[in-house]
Amino acid sequence: MKREIDFVVLWVDGNDPEWRAEKAKYSPSIEIADAEERYREWGLLPFWFRGVEKFAPWVRKVHFVTWGHLPKWLNIKAPKLHIVRHEDYIPDKYLPVFNSSAIEVGIHRIPDLADKFVFFNDDMYLIKPFLPTDFFVGDKVVDMLALQPVVANPKNPIMSHIYINNSLVLCKYFDKRGNMKKQPGAYFKLGYPLMYWGYNVLEKVFPLFTGFYTIHAASPYFKHTFEEVWEKEGDLLNEVQSHRFRDNGDVSQYLFREWQKLSGDFVPKNIQKYTKYFEIKNDNTKLIQTIEKQKCKMLCINDSAVKGNIDQIKKQLIQAFTSILPQKSSFEI
Repeated sequence: MKREIDFVVLWVDGNDPEWRAEKAKYSPSIEIADAEERYREWGLLPFWFRGVEKFAPWVRKVHFVTWGHLPKWLNIKAPKLHIVRHEDYIPDKYLPVFNSSAIEVGIHRIPDLADKFVFFNDDMYLIKPFLPTDFFVGDKVVDMLALQPVVANPKNPIMSHIYINNSLVLCKYFDKRGNMKKQPGAYFKLGYPLMYWGYNVLEKVFPLFTGFYTIHAASPYFKHTFEEVWEKEGDLLNEVQSHRFRDNGDVSQYLFREWQKLSGDFVPKNIQKYTKYFEIKNDNTKLIQTIEKQKCKMLCINDSAVKGNIDQIKKQLIQAFTSILPQKSSFEI
């Protein structure tokens, strides 16, 4: 199997008037899935590219997935850059699409994608050096298998449905207790967070999967995993791609991630220790310190319904990233 590893990143410019006008033609009147923060642009994308170039210079190619718009500062001739528009891999009958689940489940069809690739959202940043072996060891991904019941969240009910839908598919093909006996080291790996040891012990009581805990960070994948799941669940995945906005019937990219783990195609490791997750708040002191002092290798900065001074928060975040990544990358003009 080839050693090349690609990165795939999804991006949308929520300020683009043309994109907003097209979205408005199809947008539901009131729906959490269409909330403004799902598309808000913070101006941090240059630091995503700078982090990749500085901390993962070994990457073969970066597949930049976009509705069609591009940042004005992007060097479209960058040697490692592959610009991917939705129509390049999503069937025309499903376009336009504004549903991240629909965009994600077909990413294996991106032209010239390596079999080994790491999937990023554009809010996941590298802030310290990564090695290829942080994502892949031999012909296996590096990940952590942790079980966790799906929580019914009335503030975001669609996500609860998505997590349940993922589990329903996985239960069709994997026997929980049989899987735990087959690969005990995948569930009870020395070094896993104690909390998830506890979850996995408690989950032995239940005969079927009740849900999975997946680190909200970049996900290592095999393209052939997507192909296998599509072969078995093509009708479901085509239905997901037909949903322009998030829907109760969706599954997410995590279906493929858990499939890899249950198949035994992974090396167990506590990946939580080098990843931190933050939601943007009015007071982002801890987040700023984490960036400036590089307290982890990767962080996810999730947008939220913050109502504070957005311009001031943007300025603080840009200053923090500039302190560790001051030089333009080859991806910038």
